[in-house]
Amino acid sequence: EGLIEFYSSFKEMFEFFCKNTTIHGTIRLVCSDSNRMKTAFWTLLLLASFGMLYWQFALMFSQYWAYPVVLTMSMHSEPKMFPAITICNLDPYRFELVSEHLVQLDRMAEESITFLYGINTSARLFHMNDRNIHVQGLSNLSRSGFKLSQNFSLLRMSDLRSGKKHSSVGFRLCNSTGGNCFYKTYSSGMDAILEWYRFHYMNIMSQLPVIINISHHEEQIEDMVYSCQYDGEPCRPSDYVHFHHPVFGSCYTFNSKGTDPFWTATKPGIPYGLSLILRAEQKDHIPLLSTVAGVKVMIHNHNQTPFLEHEGFDIRPGIATTIGIQQDEVNRLGGNYGKCTTNGDDVDVKLLYNNSYTLQACLHSCFQHIMVQECGCGYYYYPLPAGAEYCDYNKQPAWGHCFYQLYNRLRNHHLNCFDQCPKPCRESLYKVSAGTAKWPSTKSQDWVRQALRHQNGYNSTSNRKDIAKVTIFYQQLNYQAVNESPLLSENLLLSSMGSQWSLWFGSSVLSVVEMFELLVDTLVLSLLFCYQRLRAKKTLRVSPS
Repeated sequence: EGLIEFYSSFKEMFEFFCKNTTIHGTIRLVCSDSNRMKTAFWTLLLLASFGMLYWQFALMFSQYWAYPVVLTMSMHSEPKMFPAITICNLDPYRFELVSEHLVQLDRMAEESITFLYGINTSARLFHMNDRNIHVQGLSNLSRSGFKLSQNFSLLRMSDLRSGKKHSSVGFRLCNSTGGNCFYKTYSSGMDAILEWYRFHYMNIMSQLPVIINISHHEEQIEDMVYSCQYDGEPCRPSDYVHFHHPVFGSCYTFNSKGTDPFWTATKPGIPYGLSLILRAEQKDHIPLLSTVAGVKVMIHNHNQTPFLEHEGFDIRPGIATTIGIQQDEVNRLGGNYGKCTTNGDDVDVKLLYNNSYTLQACLHSCFQHIMVQECGCGYYYYPLPAGAEYCDYNKQPAWGHCFYQLYNRLRNHHLNCFDQCPKPCRESLYKVSAGTAKWPSTKSQDWVRQALRHQNGYNSTSNRKDIAKVTIFYQQLNYQAVNESPLLSENLLLSSMGSQWSLWFGSSVLSVVEMFELLVDTLVLSLLFCYQRLRAKKTLRVSPS
Protein backbone atom coordinates (compact mmCIF):
# COMPACT_ATOMS: atom_id res chain seq x y z
CA GLU A 1 0.00 0.00 0.00
CA GLY A 2 2.96 2.30 0.42
CA LEU A 3 4.00 1.73 -3.18
CA ILE A 4 0.75 1.26 -5.07
CA GLU A 5 -2.40 3.28 -4.77
CA PHE A 6 -5.43 0.97 -4.59
CA TYR A 7 -8.77 1.77 -6.18
CA SER A 8 -12.09 0.12 -5.57
CA SER A 9 -12.89 0.02 -9.30
CA PHE A 10 -11.55 0.91 -12.71
CA LYS A 11 -14.00 3.81 -12.86
CA GLU A 12 -12.54 5.33 -9.73
CA MET A 13 -9.01 4.98 -11.14
CA PHE A 14 -9.99 6.52 -14.47
CA GLU A 15 -11.78 9.47 -12.78
CA PHE A 16 -8.75 10.13 -10.59
CA PHE A 17 -6.50 10.11 -13.66
CA CYS A 18 -8.73 12.47 -15.66
CA LYS A 19 -9.00 14.96 -12.81
CA ASN A 20 -5.30 15.06 -11.92
CA THR A 21 -3.39 14.47 -15.16
CA THR A 22 -1.58 17.28 -17.01
CA ILE A 23 -2.96 16.13 -20.38
CA HIS A 24 -5.37 18.75 -21.63
CA GLY A 25 -8.97 17.76 -22.34
CA THR A 26 -9.17 14.60 -20.26
CA ILE A 27 -11.00 16.35 -17.42
CA ARG A 28 -13.86 16.97 -19.86
CA LEU A 29 -14.58 13.24 -19.82
CA VAL A 30 -15.42 13.46 -16.09
CA CYS A 31 -16.93 16.92 -15.75
CA SER A 32 -19.41 16.32 -18.54
CA ASP A 33 -20.41 12.75 -17.60
CA SER A 34 -23.99 13.87 -17.04
CA ASN A 35 -24.14 14.95 -20.69
CA ARG A 36 -23.45 11.88 -22.76
CA MET A 37 -23.25 13.85 -25.97
CA LYS A 38 -20.39 16.00 -24.66
CA THR A 39 -18.68 12.94 -23.21
CA ALA A 40 -18.84 11.18 -26.58
CA PHE A 41 -17.62 14.30 -28.36
CA TRP A 42 -14.56 14.71 -26.11
CA THR A 43 -13.87 11.00 -26.24
CA LEU A 44 -13.81 11.06 -30.05
CA LEU A 45 -11.74 14.26 -30.00
CA LEU A 46 -9.10 12.71 -27.69
CA LEU A 47 -8.99 9.52 -29.75
CA ALA A 48 -8.58 11.55 -32.95
CA SER A 49 -5.77 13.55 -31.31
CA PHE A 50 -4.04 10.31 -30.32
CA GLY A 51 -4.42 9.03 -33.88
CA MET A 52 -3.00 12.22 -35.40
CA LEU A 53 -0.13 12.21 -32.89
CA TYR A 54 1.00 8.68 -33.67
CA TRP A 55 0.49 9.21 -37.40
CA GLN A 56 2.94 12.12 -37.14
CA PHE A 57 5.27 9.91 -35.10
CA ALA A 58 5.15 7.27 -37.84
CA LEU A 59 6.03 9.86 -40.49
CA MET A 60 8.95 11.13 -38.38
CA PHE A 61 10.40 7.66 -37.82
CA SER A 62 10.02 6.71 -41.48
CA GLN A 63 11.90 9.87 -42.44
CA TYR A 64 14.54 9.24 -39.78
CA TRP A 65 15.12 5.65 -40.90
CA ALA A 66 15.53 6.83 -44.49
CA TYR A 67 18.68 8.62 -43.22
CA PRO A 68 18.44 11.75 -45.41
CA VAL A 69 21.35 14.21 -45.45
CA VAL A 70 21.65 17.93 -45.94
CA LEU A 71 24.65 19.63 -47.55
CA THR A 72 26.31 22.47 -45.70
CA MET A 73 28.91 24.67 -47.38
CA SER A 74 31.68 26.54 -45.61
CA MET A 75 34.61 28.62 -46.81
CA HIS A 76 38.13 28.16 -45.45
CA SER A 77 41.27 30.18 -46.08
CA GLU A 78 44.66 28.75 -45.18
CA PRO A 79 47.98 27.80 -46.83
CA LYS A 80 47.73 24.43 -48.53
CA MET A 81 49.75 22.03 -50.60
CA PHE A 82 49.94 22.46 -54.36
CA PRO A 83 48.23 19.53 -56.18
CA ALA A 84 50.07 16.84 -58.09
CA ILE A 85 50.63 17.63 -61.79
CA THR A 86 51.20 14.90 -64.40
CA ILE A 87 52.43 15.69 -67.92
CA CYS A 88 52.91 13.23 -70.81
CA ASN A 89 54.46 13.72 -74.23
CA LEU A 90 51.90 11.56 -76.15
CA ASP A 91 54.78 9.57 -77.65
CA PRO A 92 55.07 5.97 -76.37
CA TYR A 93 58.21 3.89 -76.78
CA ARG A 94 58.84 1.38 -79.55
CA PHE A 95 60.35 -1.54 -77.70
CA GLU A 96 62.84 -3.49 -79.81
CA LEU A 97 61.35 -6.85 -78.89
CA VAL A 98 58.04 -6.01 -80.59
CA SER A 99 59.23 -3.44 -83.15
CA GLU A 100 58.82 -5.83 -86.09
CA HIS A 101 55.20 -6.49 -85.14
CA LEU A 102 54.54 -2.74 -84.83
CA VAL A 103 55.99 -2.16 -88.29
CA GLN A 104 53.75 -4.89 -89.66
CA LEU A 105 50.75 -3.34 -87.88
CA ASP A 106 51.53 0.02 -89.47
CA ARG A 107 51.53 -1.62 -92.89
CA MET A 108 48.18 -3.29 -92.15
CA ALA A 109 46.79 0.09 -91.10
CA GLU A 110 48.09 1.65 -94.31
CA GLU A 111 46.40 -1.06 -96.37
CA SER A 112 43.15 -0.65 -94.45
CA ILE A 113 43.08 3.12 -94.95
CA THR A 114 43.83 2.66 -98.65
CA PHE A 115 41.03 0.07 -98.92
CA LEU A 116 38.50 2.27 -97.09
CA TYR A 117 39.33 5.68 -98.52
CA GLY A 118 41.70 5.10 -101.44
CA ILE A 119 44.40 7.26 -99.81
CA ASN A 120 48.07 6.33 -99.92
CA THR A 121 49.42 7.34 -96.51
CA SER A 122 52.79 5.60 -96.57
CA ALA A 123 54.80 8.72 -97.38
CA ARG A 124 53.03 11.05 -94.96
CA LEU A 125 51.87 9.03 -92.00
CA PHE A 126 53.80 5.82 -91.52
CA HIS A 127 57.38 7.07 -91.71
CA MET A 128 59.42 4.77 -89.54
CA ASN A 129 61.50 6.13 -86.70
CA ASP A 130 64.67 4.10 -86.26
CA ARG A 131 64.79 4.80 -82.54
CA ASN A 132 63.73 1.60 -80.78
CA ILE A 133 64.08 1.09 -77.04
CA HIS A 134 66.37 -1.81 -76.18
CA VAL A 135 65.69 -2.84 -72.60
CA GLN A 136 68.37 -4.74 -70.73
CA GLY A 137 67.27 -8.27 -69.90
CA LEU A 138 64.80 -8.59 -72.78
CA SER A 139 67.50 -9.71 -75.22
CA ASN A 140 67.64 -13.05 -73.43
CA LEU A 141 63.98 -13.65 -74.11
CA SER A 142 63.31 -15.70 -77.19
CA ARG A 143 61.08 -13.98 -79.68
CA SER A 144 57.64 -15.48 -79.39
CA GLY A 145 55.76 -17.00 -82.27
CA PHE A 146 53.26 -14.14 -82.18
CA LYS A 147 51.51 -13.37 -85.45
CA LEU A 148 49.16 -10.54 -86.23
CA SER A 149 45.70 -11.90 -86.87
CA GLN A 150 43.98 -11.20 -90.18
CA ASN A 151 40.56 -12.07 -88.76
CA PHE A 152 39.78 -8.52 -87.62
CA SER A 153 39.81 -6.59 -90.88
CA LEU A 154 38.17 -3.18 -91.07
CA LEU A 155 34.93 -3.20 -93.06
CA ARG A 156 32.53 -0.56 -94.27
CA MET A 157 28.85 -1.30 -93.60
CA SER A 158 25.68 0.44 -94.67
CA ASP A 159 22.22 0.42 -93.15
CA LEU A 160 18.91 2.22 -93.61
CA ARG A 161 17.67 4.34 -90.70
CA SER A 162 14.68 6.66 -91.00
CA GLY A 163 14.70 6.17 -94.74
CA LYS A 164 18.31 7.42 -95.09
CA LYS A 165 21.42 5.45 -95.88
CA HIS A 166 24.05 5.54 -93.14
CA SER A 167 27.53 4.02 -93.37
CA SER A 168 29.74 2.86 -90.53
CA VAL A 169 33.17 1.32 -90.19
CA GLY A 170 34.14 -1.49 -87.82
CA PHE A 171 35.54 -4.95 -87.35
CA ARG A 172 33.99 -8.32 -86.53
CA LEU A 173 34.39 -10.11 -83.17
CA CYS A 174 33.26 -13.66 -82.39
CA ASN A 175 33.25 -15.96 -79.39
CA SER A 176 35.36 -19.10 -79.11
CA THR A 177 32.85 -21.27 -81.03
CA GLY A 178 32.15 -18.66 -83.71
CA GLY A 179 28.42 -18.93 -83.11
CA ASN A 180 28.02 -15.53 -81.46
CA CYS A 181 29.45 -12.60 -83.40
CA PHE A 182 28.94 -8.85 -83.53
CA TYR A 183 30.49 -5.87 -85.29
CA LYS A 184 32.29 -3.21 -83.29
CA THR A 185 31.26 -0.26 -85.44
CA TYR A 186 31.69 3.50 -85.38
CA SER A 187 29.98 6.19 -87.38
CA SER A 188 33.36 7.88 -87.72
CA GLY A 189 35.96 5.99 -89.71
CA MET A 190 38.71 7.76 -87.78
CA ASP A 191 37.41 6.39 -84.45
CA ALA A 192 37.10 2.91 -85.96
CA ILE A 193 40.69 2.94 -87.24
CA LEU A 194 42.05 4.17 -83.90
CA GLU A 195 40.14 1.48 -81.95
CA TRP A 196 41.15 -1.23 -84.43
CA TYR A 197 44.79 -0.15 -84.16
CA ARG A 198 44.67 -0.12 -80.33
CA PHE A 199 43.11 -3.58 -80.31
CA HIS A 200 46.02 -5.05 -82.28
CA TYR A 201 48.52 -2.91 -80.32
CA MET A 202 47.38 -4.45 -77.01
CA ASN A 203 47.97 -7.95 -78.40
CA ILE A 204 51.45 -6.99 -79.53
CA MET A 205 52.40 -5.33 -76.24
CA SER A 206 51.23 -8.38 -74.29
CA GLN A 207 54.42 -10.09 -75.51
CA LEU A 208 56.48 -7.88 -73.19
CA PRO A 209 57.09 -8.86 -69.56
CA VAL A 210 54.71 -7.37 -67.00
CA ILE A 211 57.53 -5.47 -65.26
CA ILE A 212 60.00 -3.66 -67.50
CA ASN A 213 62.95 -1.74 -66.09
CA ILE A 214 63.35 1.33 -68.30
CA SER A 215 65.45 3.29 -65.81
CA HIS A 216 68.52 3.11 -68.09
CA HIS A 217 66.52 4.42 -71.03
CA GLU A 218 64.45 7.12 -69.36
CA GLU A 219 64.30 10.30 -71.29
CA GLN A 220 65.87 13.05 -69.25
CA ILE A 221 63.31 15.54 -68.11
CA GLU A 222 65.28 18.24 -69.95
CA ASP A 223 64.29 16.50 -73.22
CA MET A 224 60.65 17.33 -72.50
CA VAL A 225 60.69 20.15 -69.92
CA TYR A 226 62.91 23.02 -70.99
CA SER A 227 62.06 25.19 -68.01
CA CYS A 228 60.36 24.50 -64.68
CA GLN A 229 59.68 27.03 -61.93
CA TYR A 230 57.43 27.00 -58.91
CA ASP A 231 56.80 30.13 -56.87
CA GLY A 232 59.69 31.79 -58.71
CA GLU A 233 62.16 29.05 -57.73
CA PRO A 234 63.60 26.46 -60.15
CA CYS A 235 62.32 22.90 -59.75
CA ARG A 236 64.62 20.27 -58.29
CA PRO A 237 65.30 16.68 -59.49
CA SER A 238 63.47 15.34 -56.42
CA ASP A 239 60.28 17.17 -57.37
CA TYR A 240 59.13 14.68 -60.02
CA VAL A 241 58.80 10.96 -60.72
CA HIS A 242 58.91 9.34 -64.14
CA PHE A 243 56.77 6.54 -65.56
CA HIS A 244 55.87 5.26 -69.02
CA HIS A 245 52.29 4.95 -70.24
CA PRO A 246 51.63 2.57 -73.17
CA VAL A 247 49.47 5.18 -74.95
CA PHE A 248 50.48 8.59 -73.60
CA GLY A 249 54.20 7.92 -73.60
CA SER A 250 56.81 9.34 -71.26
CA CYS A 251 55.15 10.96 -68.22
CA TYR A 252 56.35 13.00 -65.24
CA THR A 253 54.41 13.70 -62.04
CA PHE A 254 55.38 16.77 -60.03
CA ASN A 255 54.72 16.82 -56.27
CA SER A 256 53.38 13.26 -56.34
CA LYS A 257 53.61 12.67 -52.56
CA GLY A 258 52.57 16.12 -51.36
CA THR A 259 54.91 16.07 -48.34
CA ASP A 260 57.65 18.50 -49.42
CA PRO A 261 57.22 21.98 -47.85
CA PHE A 262 58.68 23.42 -51.07
CA TRP A 263 55.27 22.88 -52.71
CA THR A 264 53.25 24.70 -50.05
CA ALA A 265 51.04 27.34 -51.67
CA THR A 266 51.15 30.54 -49.64
CA LYS A 267 49.85 33.06 -52.20
CA PRO A 268 47.41 32.91 -55.10
CA GLY A 269 48.19 34.19 -58.57
CA ILE A 270 50.21 33.41 -61.69
CA PRO A 271 53.67 34.39 -60.31
CA TYR A 272 53.29 31.90 -57.44
CA GLY A 273 52.25 28.87 -59.50
CA LEU A 274 54.01 26.21 -61.57
CA SER A 275 55.41 27.49 -64.87
CA LEU A 276 56.62 25.01 -67.53
CA ILE A 277 58.10 25.37 -71.00
CA LEU A 278 57.49 22.03 -72.71
CA ARG A 279 58.67 20.28 -75.81
CA ALA A 280 55.53 19.45 -77.75
CA GLU A 281 57.14 17.83 -80.77
CA GLN A 282 55.41 14.74 -82.15
CA LYS A 283 58.10 12.19 -82.91
CA ASP A 284 55.57 9.72 -84.26
CA HIS A 285 56.98 6.52 -82.80
CA ILE A 286 53.52 4.93 -82.97
CA PRO A 287 51.39 7.36 -85.00
CA LEU A 288 47.94 5.77 -84.82
CA LEU A 289 47.66 5.47 -81.05
CA SER A 290 46.70 9.13 -80.91
CA THR A 291 45.97 11.80 -83.47
CA VAL A 292 46.76 14.62 -81.01
CA ALA A 293 49.96 16.65 -81.11
CA GLY A 294 50.98 18.35 -77.89
CA VAL A 295 51.24 17.48 -74.23
CA LYS A 296 48.75 15.77 -71.93
CA VAL A 297 48.30 17.47 -68.53
CA MET A 298 46.32 16.22 -65.54
CA ILE A 299 45.78 17.87 -62.14
CA HIS A 300 45.02 15.38 -59.37
CA ASN A 301 45.44 14.59 -55.68
CA HIS A 302 48.64 13.35 -54.11
CA ASN A 303 49.37 9.60 -54.02
CA GLN A 304 46.71 9.12 -56.68
CA THR A 305 47.08 7.17 -59.90
CA PRO A 306 46.51 9.54 -62.86
CA PHE A 307 43.94 7.99 -65.21
CA LEU A 308 44.89 9.98 -68.26
CA GLU A 309 42.43 8.20 -70.55
CA HIS A 310 39.51 9.54 -68.48
CA GLU A 311 40.72 12.93 -67.23
CA GLY A 312 43.16 15.69 -68.08
CA PHE A 313 43.44 18.04 -71.03
CA ASP A 314 45.76 18.64 -73.98
CA ILE A 315 48.19 21.55 -74.37
CA ARG A 316 48.53 22.80 -77.95
CA PRO A 317 51.97 23.45 -79.43
CA GLY A 318 52.79 27.11 -80.04
CA ILE A 319 50.36 28.21 -77.33
CA ALA A 320 50.82 29.66 -73.84
CA THR A 321 48.14 28.21 -71.56
CA THR A 322 47.31 29.60 -68.12
CA ILE A 323 45.28 27.28 -65.92
CA GLY A 324 43.64 28.58 -62.77
CA ILE A 325 42.57 25.99 -60.24
CA GLN A 326 40.20 26.19 -57.30
CA GLN A 327 39.87 23.42 -54.75
CA ASP A 328 36.66 21.98 -53.36
CA GLU A 329 36.58 19.49 -50.52
CA VAL A 330 33.75 16.98 -50.13
CA ASN A 331 33.12 15.15 -46.85
CA ARG A 332 30.55 12.34 -46.84
CA LEU A 333 28.97 10.81 -43.74
CA GLY A 334 28.97 7.16 -44.73
CA GLY A 335 27.38 4.46 -42.59
CA ASN A 336 23.58 4.51 -42.73
CA TYR A 337 23.63 7.87 -44.52
CA GLY A 338 25.40 6.70 -47.65
CA LYS A 339 27.99 4.28 -48.95
CA CYS A 340 31.55 5.58 -48.82
CA THR A 341 34.95 4.37 -47.69
CA THR A 342 37.68 6.08 -45.69
CA ASN A 343 40.73 4.37 -47.19
CA GLY A 344 39.39 1.40 -49.18
CA ASP A 345 40.20 -1.24 -46.55
CA ASP A 346 36.52 -2.13 -46.16
CA VAL A 347 35.94 -2.53 -49.92
CA ASP A 348 35.42 -6.07 -51.25
CA VAL A 349 37.44 -5.36 -54.41
CA LYS A 350 41.18 -5.96 -54.13
CA LEU A 351 42.88 -2.89 -55.58
CA LEU A 352 45.52 -3.50 -58.25
CA TYR A 353 47.07 -0.03 -57.83
CA ASN A 354 49.61 0.82 -55.14
CA ASN A 355 48.39 4.38 -54.60
CA SER A 356 45.54 5.65 -52.44
CA TYR A 357 41.94 4.59 -53.01
CA THR A 358 39.91 6.31 -55.71
CA LEU A 359 36.64 5.35 -57.35
CA GLN A 360 38.32 4.99 -60.75
CA ALA A 361 41.05 2.73 -59.33
CA CYS A 362 38.41 0.50 -57.74
CA LEU A 363 36.33 0.28 -60.93
CA HIS A 364 39.38 -0.62 -63.03
CA SER A 365 40.45 -3.26 -60.50
CA CYS A 366 36.94 -4.71 -60.31
CA PHE A 367 36.67 -4.88 -64.10
CA GLN A 368 40.09 -6.53 -64.40
CA HIS A 369 39.21 -9.20 -61.82
CA ILE A 370 35.94 -9.99 -63.65
CA MET A 371 37.69 -10.07 -67.02
CA VAL A 372 40.37 -12.48 -65.79
CA GLN A 373 37.63 -14.68 -64.37
CA GLU A 374 35.35 -14.67 -67.43
CA CYS A 375 37.77 -14.13 -70.33
CA GLY A 376 40.80 -15.97 -68.95
CA CYS A 377 43.18 -13.02 -69.38
CA GLY A 378 43.64 -9.37 -68.40
CA TYR A 379 43.15 -6.06 -70.21
CA TYR A 380 46.54 -4.65 -71.15
CA TYR A 381 45.96 -1.08 -69.91
CA TYR A 382 45.16 -2.22 -66.33
CA PRO A 383 47.44 -3.95 -63.80
CA LEU A 384 47.21 -7.71 -63.51
CA PRO A 385 46.07 -9.80 -60.53
CA ALA A 386 48.55 -12.36 -59.25
CA GLY A 387 48.93 -15.35 -61.57
CA ALA A 388 47.13 -13.79 -64.54
CA GLU A 389 48.45 -12.86 -67.98
CA TYR A 390 47.56 -10.20 -70.53
CA CYS A 391 45.26 -11.04 -73.40
CA ASP A 392 46.75 -12.29 -76.67
CA TYR A 393 44.49 -13.40 -79.51
CA ASN A 394 47.06 -16.05 -80.47
CA LYS A 395 46.34 -17.71 -77.09
CA GLN A 396 42.80 -16.47 -76.43
CA PRO A 397 41.21 -15.91 -79.88
CA ALA A 398 37.87 -14.75 -78.43
CA TRP A 399 39.12 -12.32 -75.77
CA GLY A 400 38.08 -9.27 -77.84
CA HIS A 401 34.49 -10.50 -78.02
CA CYS A 402 34.50 -11.13 -74.26
CA PHE A 403 36.12 -7.77 -73.44
CA TYR A 404 33.78 -5.55 -75.46
CA GLN A 405 30.73 -7.38 -74.10
CA LEU A 406 31.96 -6.90 -70.53
CA TYR A 407 32.80 -3.26 -71.14
CA ASN A 408 29.31 -2.57 -72.47
CA ARG A 409 27.85 -4.17 -69.35
CA LEU A 410 30.09 -2.00 -67.17
CA ARG A 411 29.14 1.15 -69.08
CA ASN A 412 25.43 0.32 -68.72
CA HIS A 413 25.85 -0.40 -64.98
CA HIS A 414 24.98 -4.07 -65.46
CA LEU A 415 28.13 -5.22 -63.68
CA ASN A 416 28.17 -4.99 -59.91
CA CYS A 417 31.38 -2.93 -59.88
CA PHE A 418 29.50 0.30 -59.15
CA ASP A 419 27.82 -1.41 -56.19
CA GLN A 420 31.11 -2.74 -54.85
CA CYS A 421 33.09 0.48 -55.33
CA PRO A 422 31.88 3.31 -53.08
CA LYS A 423 33.04 6.89 -53.30
CA PRO A 424 35.72 8.11 -50.89
CA CYS A 425 34.32 9.65 -47.71
CA ARG A 426 36.70 12.55 -48.18
CA GLU A 427 38.07 13.81 -51.47
CA SER A 428 39.40 16.98 -53.03
CA LEU A 429 38.12 18.18 -56.39
CA TYR A 430 39.75 20.78 -58.60
CA LYS A 431 37.83 23.24 -60.74
CA VAL A 432 39.84 24.38 -63.73
CA SER A 433 39.58 27.49 -65.88
CA ALA A 434 42.02 28.07 -68.73
CA GLY A 435 43.08 30.83 -71.08
CA THR A 436 45.33 30.62 -74.15
CA ALA A 437 47.46 32.95 -76.25
CA LYS A 438 49.88 32.49 -79.13
CA TRP A 439 53.41 31.81 -77.87
CA PRO A 440 56.02 32.72 -78.75
CA SER A 441 54.83 35.72 -80.70
CA THR A 442 56.05 36.38 -84.21
CA LYS A 443 58.52 39.05 -83.07
CA SER A 444 59.85 37.12 -80.10
CA GLN A 445 60.04 33.58 -81.45
CA ASP A 446 63.56 33.98 -82.85
CA TRP A 447 65.23 35.03 -79.63
CA VAL A 448 63.14 32.56 -77.58
CA ARG A 449 64.33 29.70 -79.78
CA GLN A 450 67.91 30.96 -79.59
CA ALA A 451 67.75 31.12 -75.80
CA LEU A 452 66.36 27.58 -75.61
CA ARG A 453 69.00 26.35 -78.06
CA HIS A 454 71.90 27.71 -75.99
CA GLN A 455 70.45 26.70 -72.64
CA ASN A 456 68.82 23.34 -73.36
CA GLY A 457 70.26 22.19 -76.66
CA TYR A 458 66.93 22.85 -78.34
CA ASN A 459 66.98 22.22 -82.09
CA SER A 460 64.04 23.00 -84.34
CA THR A 461 64.29 21.55 -87.82
CA SER A 462 60.74 22.25 -88.98
CA ASN A 463 58.52 25.27 -89.35
CA ARG A 464 55.77 23.85 -87.19
CA LYS A 465 55.38 24.84 -83.57
CA ASP A 466 57.04 22.32 -81.29
CA ILE A 467 57.15 24.12 -77.94
CA ALA A 468 54.43 25.14 -75.53
CA LYS A 469 54.16 27.04 -72.28
CA VAL A 470 51.79 26.22 -69.43
CA THR A 471 51.27 27.95 -66.09
CA ILE A 472 49.19 26.35 -63.35
CA PHE A 473 48.25 28.41 -60.30
CA TYR A 474 45.73 28.78 -57.51
CA GLN A 475 43.17 31.44 -58.31
CA GLN A 476 42.61 31.87 -54.59
CA LEU A 477 43.59 30.00 -51.46
CA ASN A 478 40.01 29.98 -50.23
CA TYR A 479 38.47 26.57 -50.68
CA GLN A 480 34.90 25.48 -50.32
CA ALA A 481 34.11 22.53 -48.07
CA VAL A 482 30.88 20.64 -48.75
CA ASN A 483 29.89 18.57 -45.72
CA GLU A 484 27.07 16.10 -45.31
CA SER A 485 25.11 16.25 -42.05
CA PRO A 486 22.00 14.32 -40.95
CA LEU A 487 18.76 16.02 -41.90
CA LEU A 488 17.07 14.46 -38.86
CA SER A 489 19.41 13.67 -35.97
CA GLU A 490 18.40 11.99 -32.69
CA ASN A 491 18.14 15.33 -30.89
CA LEU A 492 16.03 16.82 -33.66
CA LEU A 493 13.82 13.71 -33.70
CA LEU A 494 13.13 13.98 -29.94
CA SER A 495 12.51 17.71 -30.28
CA SER A 496 10.03 17.13 -33.12
CA MET A 497 8.23 14.43 -31.14
CA GLY A 498 7.96 16.78 -28.16
CA SER A 499 6.58 19.52 -30.40
CA GLN A 500 3.94 17.19 -31.80
CA TRP A 501 2.97 16.01 -28.30
CA SER A 502 2.61 19.61 -27.14
CA LEU A 503 0.61 20.49 -30.26
CA TRP A 504 -1.99 17.76 -29.83
CA PHE A 505 -2.16 17.51 -26.02
CA GLY A 506 -0.44 20.64 -24.66
CA SER A 507 1.67 18.58 -22.26
CA SER A 508 5.25 17.50 -21.64
CA VAL A 509 7.31 14.37 -21.11
CA LEU A 510 5.93 14.13 -17.57
CA SER A 511 2.51 13.51 -19.10
CA VAL A 512 3.98 10.43 -20.77
CA VAL A 513 5.10 9.24 -17.32
CA GLU A 514 1.53 9.77 -16.06
CA MET A 515 0.18 7.61 -18.88
CA PHE A 516 2.76 4.95 -18.08
CA GLU A 517 1.65 5.13 -14.42
CA LEU A 518 -1.97 4.64 -15.52
CA LEU A 519 -0.99 1.50 -17.44
CA VAL A 520 0.88 0.12 -14.44
CA ASP A 521 -2.08 0.85 -12.13
CA THR A 522 -4.44 -0.83 -14.60
CA LEU A 523 -2.25 -3.92 -14.73
CA VAL A 524 -1.90 -4.14 -10.93
CA LEU A 525 -5.61 -3.57 -10.36
CA SER A 526 -6.47 -6.28 -12.88
CA LEU A 527 -4.20 -8.76 -11.09
CA LEU A 528 -5.74 -7.86 -7.71
CA PHE A 529 -9.28 -8.35 -9.00
CA CYS A 530 -8.33 -11.69 -10.51
CA TYR A 531 -6.78 -12.76 -7.21
CA GLN A 532 -9.89 -11.70 -5.29
CA ARG A 533 -12.14 -13.72 -7.62
CA LEU A 534 -10.02 -16.84 -7.28
CA ARG A 535 -9.98 -16.47 -3.49
CA ALA A 536 -13.76 -15.94 -3.37
CA LYS A 537 -14.37 -19.12 -5.42
CA LYS A 538 -12.14 -21.11 -3.08
CA THR A 539 -14.06 -19.81 -0.05
CA LEU A 540 -17.39 -20.86 -1.59
CA ARG A 541 -16.08 -24.38 -2.16
CA VAL A 542 -14.92 -24.77 1.46
CA SER A 543 -18.15 -23.41 3.08
CA PRO A 544 -20.55 -26.28 2.04
CA SER A 545 -18.15 -28.89 3.27
